[in-house]
Amino acid sequence: MANSAQARKRARQAVKQRAHNASLRSALRTAVKKVIKAVEAGDKAAAQAAYIANVSVIDSIADKKIIHKNKAARHKSRLSAAVKAMAA
Repeated sequence: MANSAQARKRARQAVKQRAHNASLRSALRTAVKKVIKAVEAGDKAAAQAAYIANVSVIDSIADKKIIHKNKAARHKSRLSAAVKAMAA
């Protein structure tokens, strides 16, 4: 239990920040799923559009240090490879 006023305030702030980070992490997962769903549907144009739209989401979450920059790069690389591997 927090004993000082400062520690109590930090505990309150941590709860809010954790909720915000969780929502951003959820947005990342949703962005990745949108691209995967488009790839599985077999529509290359839609998959490319989804990929381009969601790269900025992935980058912004990495910039905020919600996920590591290498993890963001790995997601983008795998999604890009999946889109490129689709039949033209």
